[in-house]
Formats: sequence, C-alpha cells, structure tokens
Amino acid sequence: MEPEPKISFEDTAIAFSYKSNAELRKANFIFSTVNHPWISAAATGMVKFALNLRLPIEGIIKKTVFDHFCGGVSIEKSDAAINKLGAFGVGTILDYSVEGEESEEDFDKTLAELLRTIDKAKTSKHIPFSVFKVTGLASTALLEKVQRGDKLSDEEQTAYTRVKARVDAICRKAYEHKVPVLVDAEETWIQEPIDAMADEMMARYNKEKAIVFNTYQLYRTETLANLRHAHKKALDNNYFLGAKLVRGAYMEKERARAESQGYPSPIQPDKEATDKAFNDGLLFCIQHIDRVSLMCGSHNEQSNHLLVRLMAENGIKADDPRVWFAQLYGMSDNISFNLAKAGYRVAKYVPYGPVRAVMPYLFRRAAENTSVAGQSSRELLLIRKELRRRRASR
Repeated sequence: MEPEPKISFEDTAIAFSYKSNAELRKANFIFSTVNHPWISAAATGMVKFALNLRLPIEGIIKKTVFDHFCGGVSIEKSDAAINKLGAFGVGTILDYSVEGEESEEDFDKTLAELLRTIDKAKTSKHIPFSVFKVTGLASTALLEKVQRGDKLSDEEQTAYTRVKARVDAICRKAYEHKVPVLVDAEETWIQEPIDAMADEMMARYNKEKAIVFNTYQLYRTETLANLRHAHKKALDNNYFLGAKLVRGAYMEKERARAESQGYPSPIQPDKEATDKAFNDGLLFCIQHIDRVSLMCGSHNEQSNHLLVRLMAENGIKADDPRVWFAQLYGMSDNISFNLAKAGYRVAKYVPYGPVRAVMPYLFRRAAENTSVAGQSSRELLLIRKELRRRRASR
C-alpha cells in the first residue's frame, strides 16, 4: 500500500500559480458572467447575432473567452499554452475543435489536422495524448444509419469504408509514434459504431500497451456493463483496454430525444446514480489495472480524491503511467494543478482552431457552466479567494 498524500483542492496558490493577476481578473469576469443565467443567455445571444451579421467581434472574443478556454487558433499558436502548462507538470491534449463539417473534403482536412496533432505530440514532452471525435471524420446521418442497421447504398458503404480508414490512419500513426489517442464519446444514437471502431483499433494496436482509449460516459445506465464487457473482450483477445471515464456531455439532448421518440431515457435518473456509476467505474479499472489503462476525465473533486485513495490502497504510485487525471483547459485548475504538484499524471484538454470555428465549443462551455449546479460558483469562489490572497500578500 502506498501512503495516501494529503491533497487539498482548496490551495489556490498552487491552483492558479500559472496565471498572472490580469489573467485571474479576466477569469473572474468570465465566471461572474456565466454564473448569472440571464446575463449569460443575453451575452451568448448577442454574440451569435453579431457573428451571423459578420460583425468584427472576433478580436473581443479572442481576448476574453477564447483565450481563457482555448490554446490558440492553430497548433503553432498553442505553443505558449502548452509550455505554460508543462512548466507546472500539467500535460496538454490538443483538441481540434472545429465542428459541423459534412463533406468528404472537410473530413479529409480534419484527418490531416488530427495527424498533425500526433506529429506535434511526438516532438513535445508536454503532450502525452492526442484525441479525436469520429463525427469530425464522418457524417452523423451515416453513423446513425449504421447504428439502426439500415442497409447502406453503395455510395454510403464506400463513405463508411473511408470513415474506418480515417480512424485507422489516426490510430496507426498514434501507435507508430507511441502517442496514446483518445476516442471521444458522442450521442447514444451514434455511439455503437464508434464503440465498434474503437474496439477494433484497440485489438489491433493495444497488444503491448494501451495506445487507443475509448471513452465511457457513466451518466448512461448501460455504460458500467459496457466497460466490464470491454474488459472481458480485451482479456479474451489478449490486448490492453484504454478507458477514459467521464460523466457525460449530452444529458439534456439525450432526455429530450428519448421523450420525443417515446423510448426510455438512456441517462441515469439522478446525479447520485451517475456519481455512483462513475466511482464504481474507477474502482473497476483500478482493480483490473494489470489490463486497463485509465484516464479519469472529471471535474468532480470527490471522484478525484477517491481515485487518489484507490491508487494508494492498491499500491499504485502517483506517477504510474497507467493512470491519468484530466480536466478542461480554463476549468478546475484547483484539481489539475494540485494533483500535478503532488506528482500525479495530469493533462488538460486544450481546444484550438479559428475563433469563429470553435464558437460552438465555447457556447457549450458557457451553457454547461451556467446549468451545472455549482460549477461556475465554485470556480468563482476559488478565483476570488486567490485574488484576495494575492492582494493581502502585496
């Protein structure tokens, strides 16, 4: 048994050590805005209106929410954020956050960009993972048709073959460069073909260690069983399971669709059930760490504390390469930086891309911080605590 370190997620001096006073004041402004739902909704509406009219507001966006939640407009422009995080022991996961593409040409452009992120990771000690969404490489309508089991036309079958080839190209390069790659989870009505591709890639490239990681959304009622099944499949076929655990990102959309189409909601009935499933998932992965590599993708302080304790109880060192913690850039720095300071392996998801193209991502961050109970309030509390501490120390 390893001694359990005493980690405090209240230590704001460590949490915001990488932020200047000006950056901290900017964070205070951003989270003060999203902490008031009507102000956040009004601001978001005005930004969408201005963007639709092609008004020149991208400079304002870039200097505020973009700089807080994104690394840069390109891989190269993200270097400052990558190096800043790396100086404090926090890795970067470059997340190409351009959305809404639908043509084969766009999918191929996204593939080329994703391959560049792996090339970048190979040359940087501060980039431990790469990541992609299958919907960046495939039509959502096509994935939905595959999941329904509908017969594909010849053209659709050709397109789906290209999708699988793109996924393989990413995972093959990740394997060749020894850069683990995360396959993001998506909506339930397209998740089955994504899981199937992830399983196939793991069977192909995870023979020596986990290179390909699938993502498991524990707010879904069936995910814990899916995780156990994925582990059994890895055992039966002699490969390693890469598992990124998250609570989930599409709750309102999932419940609304289930209600409108008259099928049972695939989402846990309440937060307590989700928390239990997530923590049970952590326990399962740690109990099977000989075959599983785990990324805990969580902004929940209790779950991160639990994983620290489970590692200690099972004799797993803080810097064991099979266990990672991850949070989004611009959020939960109290978790990321305090864990990194204690020697744990931590990475931030760092979105990048042209300002206008990443706006859907930024709108989601605003909506989530407004709707998730206590998220923006907690961020604000910590930011203001650190501002007071800095004023008092001057």
